[in-house]
Amino acid sequence: MKLDVIKLDGGKAGEIDLDEALFGLEPRADILHRVVRWQRAKAQAGTHATLGKSDVSYSTKKIYRQKGTGGARHGSRKAPIFRKGGVYKGPTPRSHAHELTKKFRALGLKHALSAKAKAGELVVLEAATLAEAKTGQLARAKEALGWKRALIIDGAAIDENFAKAARNLEGIDVLPGIGANVYDILKRDVLIITKAGVEALEARLK
Repeated sequence: MKLDVIKLDGGKAGEIDLDEALFGLEPRADILHRVVRWQRAKAQAGTHATLGKSDVSYSTKKIYRQKGTGGARHGSRKAPIFRKGGVYKGPTPRSHAHELTKKFRALGLKHALSAKAKAGELVVLEAATLAEAKTGQLARAKEALGWKRALIIDGAAIDENFAKAARNLEGIDVLPGIGANVYDILKRDVLIITKAGVEALEARLK
């Protein structure tokens, strides 16, 4: 599929022929859903914890005699039924990550790229470079091009001036080609890929 290449000032810089195997698939929501779930589960901290019966601070002395009280038989105030007692089977620190094959993750990325292309939310930029690290310059270009929430994917390395200019700009995120992922692509309104980024993605997903 062919797509126009633009410059940062909005001018045209020719055309590019995008690989149909990456940008021309029929997007499948089930594949995208599984990959996003895998990403979010892997990112989950899993540090939730409660104090169990053996963790709470209290005397271990038997609270009253076993028989003759007319009440239930108890040995410790740490029991869950007592106030300030331990929690029964409460959450403990654990990893929420689950396995997903490398091929399936690559397939998910292809479907995310294709989804943006099909929705008309894919832009190919000639190069993400700036002569000076000026946020105002990039902000004016963003305004002129109508980018509100955009993800810019570059090649192997990001231009230092461009990265600094984008750092303080709301709604613009920049990633190298190796950092492209399904979740970040789908949650932005516009996906901008540089020519170097297209080459990097094609090399990564072949």
